[in-house]
Formats: sequence, C-alpha cells, structure tokens
Amino acid sequence: MHDVVIVGAGPVGLFLACELGLAGCSVLVLEREPERHSPFKAMPLGMRGLSAASVEAFYRRGMLHRLLTASGDDDDPGTDPDAHEPSAPRGVGHFAGMMLDPARVDVAALPYRLPGPATEGMLTHLEAVETLLAEQALRLGVDIRHGVTVSALTQNKESAVAHVGEREYAAPWVVGCDGGRSAVRGLAGFDFVGSKPQLTGYVMHATVADSARLHSGINLTPTGMYLHLTEGHIGMMDFDGGAFDRSRQPTRDHLQAVLRRVSGTDVTLTDVHLATSFTDRAMQTTTYRRGRVLLAGDAAHIHSPLGGQGLNTGLGDAMNLGWKLAATVHGHAPDGLLDTYTRERHPIGAGVLDWSRAQVAVMRPDPHGQALQAVVRDLIGTRDGTTYMFQRMSGSAIRYDLGGEHPLTGRSAPDLRLEDGTRLGDLMRDGRGLVLDFSTDACLRGSARAWEDRMRYVAGPARNDLGLGAVLVRPDGVVAWAGERTPDRAAFEQAAGQWFGAPEI
Repeated sequence: MHDVVIVGAGPVGLFLACELGLAGCSVLVLEREPERHSPFKAMPLGMRGLSAASVEAFYRRGMLHRLLTASGDDDDPGTDPDAHEPSAPRGVGHFAGMMLDPARVDVAALPYRLPGPATEGMLTHLEAVETLLAEQALRLGVDIRHGVTVSALTQNKESAVAHVGEREYAAPWVVGCDGGRSAVRGLAGFDFVGSKPQLTGYVMHATVADSARLHSGINLTPTGMYLHLTEGHIGMMDFDGGAFDRSRQPTRDHLQAVLRRVSGTDVTLTDVHLATSFTDRAMQTTTYRRGRVLLAGDAAHIHSPLGGQGLNTGLGDAMNLGWKLAATVHGHAPDGLLDTYTRERHPIGAGVLDWSRAQVAVMRPDPHGQALQAVVRDLIGTRDGTTYMFQRMSGSAIRYDLGGEHPLTGRSAPDLRLEDGTRLGDLMRDGRGLVLDFSTDACLRGSARAWEDRMRYVAGPARNDLGLGAVLVRPDGVVAWAGERTPDRAAFEQAAGQWFGAPEI
C-alpha cells in the first residue's frame, strides 16, 4: 500500500507528488487521460504564465534551469544575481485586459524583495511543466499510471480507497488534483459553492484570412474582449451569461460570429484547427479536507483564467500541502498541522476568486463596466496602484497569519545570500526546513540540533541580512519565525516545535 494516492497528473498533482517523493513518501498518481501529450498543452494553446511565487518554488527545488530550457527560454527570469539592490520588475501583466507599466512599481515599498534568480514571472506551456515534473517525480520513485479513471471513493478512520473498476487503490491519504470537474471532489462529498458565469470564453488556433484587421495583444472592446498573440492564436470573451460552455464543441461558424462581434470586424475564419471554451464560473469547496481525502488546485477552486492565477494558485496549494502531508505520514507532525492547509490556503483561493470576479466586472461591455474601467485605469496609472497590482499578481502580497511579531513571519522568505555566495534557495532543494543563523556566536546551533532530521542549520554572516539575527523557514519557503540581532532561543524552540513537532531527544 502506498502512503498517498494522488488522482490527477497535471502540474498540481505532479508537483505534489514530487514534494512527497522528496520527503521519502511512497506515492501513486492515477491519471484518467491515456497519455500526457495533448495539443491543448503545447504552444500556443498551452501557453501559461507563472508568477514570481511559482518560479520561486521551482527554483527552491532545483528545477528552474530545466524549466527555462523546456520552455525555450534561455534568459534567466530574475534580476542580476550579483546585484546589491533589487530592481524594478521587467513585466507585471494586466488587470482586466489593461496592461500595467513595470516602471511604475515602487521597489522601495517591497522591503523584503532581494535580488536573485527567481524574482520575476515567466511564460511557459503546460507540456513543458508537466514533462519536467513527471521526470522529476519518476526520479524520486513516484509511480504514475495513465488511462486510469476513478469511479468510486470510500474511506474510514485509517485509510481511503480509490476504486477503478474492480481494482482498489488504498492509502492512508488520497488527494484529488483532478481539475475543475474533479471526480474526487464529488465522490468524497465536498461542498462546492460560488457564483454563476457571466461570460463564455474561447481559445482557438485558427487560420484567419484577414488577420491584419485584428489588433495584436489584449483588446477591450464595447462588445467584449479578444486576445491576438501569435498568428492564429486567438482568445475571446463573450458576455452571454456563460450560455456556451464545454458541453458543446464550438463550430467554425459559431467562432467566426463571436470573433466578429467582439472585435467589431468582419474577419473570416477559413479553418479552425483547435478550439475550446470556458466560463468565468467561480466556485470553491468550503474545506480542502474531508477525513482522509484532500483537494488541491482546480479540484478545490475554479474561476476564469484572467491573469493566469489558476495554475499558480494550484502550485501554491501543492507546495503548502506537500511537507505537511509528508510529516503526517512519517508521524512527526505536530497536532493540527494538516488542518493548517485549509486554514492557510482557503483564504488565498477565495481571494483569487474575488480577483477574477473583479476583472470580469470591469470588463463588462455596458455603461457600468465602462465606468469601472475608467476608474481602474486612473488607479493603475499611479505608482501606488501599480505597486498594489504587482504585489497581488506576483504572489508577494501573500502572508499567512502565523502569529509572531516580526513583519516577515508568514511571508515567503527573501533569497538571503551568505558571504560565501550560497543563497537561501540553494539550501532548500532537499525539501527540509531551514535555519539561517546570522548571530556572531551562532547561538541557535545547540537548539537546532534537536530537529536536525527535519531542518538544515546554517550559520554565518549574510551580505544583506535585513537586520535579522536568525530566521526559521518552513519547507515551503515560508518564514515561520524571525529573530532580531540577538535571537531569542526560547522563541525559536517554540516556533520549531509548533511547525516541526517534538524535538528528537
């Protein structure tokens, strides 16, 4: 019997499998699709944007360079790693189709942003992400099986069982990472609540006879929105109340009619090679755990793809859940650790749903939407407005309520750099927690030894310690505790016990 069965071999399920495999858990991944490759995952339809927080997760596990190569990107997405001061981001993105100017980001308002290899978002595609993660999972001993459809799910106090026809796959834990139409979510009886759709969206790869009539980039119009990137790659949003969803395959005539309506042109689609539709339905489960069954990614929350928040939120779920579930499997998790997964990630998911709803409201092709657009354009034309948007879209605004007085507690750890050039991100590749002790007498060394099987201890001065004496970082990169110039050993030990369980005697 495996320690964990994951249903769904998309990016979220595979990232979670890697986290569990890295921690020494036995993991089985079940995927209903017979093979990983799909034209909807490759470029151009599979193109996705990773936020700085997601890029940081790949960096901290030693996978960033391989991801860049697989994505066809030879440029490091981060700032100059030898720089002493952080620079403005190279790109920010858009809100409701309105592009933001990265030059307006106030870097001084981001006190814990340090230069490093993972301070920027990047463009990739699903096939690159899934291929990389599948290879990593296999190296870690994860068992991945394709063409397997879960038809039933049962559980008791000791285990959960995924039923596939006559076969049963039992484990102490089952995690549903099987997308927006999650079978696990329904079979396990999760409540799924939210708001109805306002629009139908389309993504297609088509041949356009007179494509020069379409403006490039993102275009808000009086009748909707369309996106024209590479030749033949077109996205559209039609405010029809979500009347045309994925239950029907869009025809060439239907797509042409929608494109003409939202673009205000009479362009002609001579051929449609691939097309799919979606809505902005915004739904979330009321909890991410029911007994021995957990959810992550789109299985736990769905919304429109505006701003590319879905994939990034799912990867954040996997990073948050992985180490907590592994500690639970190994028996050294403190009481209630697994419950902090819902407590920390549910508000993040709810915030993303509202972020998506806000963009849809601003994009509505009516007088109310037009009025909102004018207000938002004024706001993002200011330094404070763009900085706020950047913080939300990059993930740098995320802060979990972990208690503690230091303002860094609960945030993603800055990429602190030691005098010998070693970075915090370099020290997190094994998936353990981390203690960086900058105090002159390495005063936490003795205390940290009690948890040496669960965290790495590193002492020495840093090139920029941000005024810290020491910092305790969880395996997901979140600061669990931060001490001033003379660290309080008792406070450190309390935080270590809270997140890493009882010390070894």
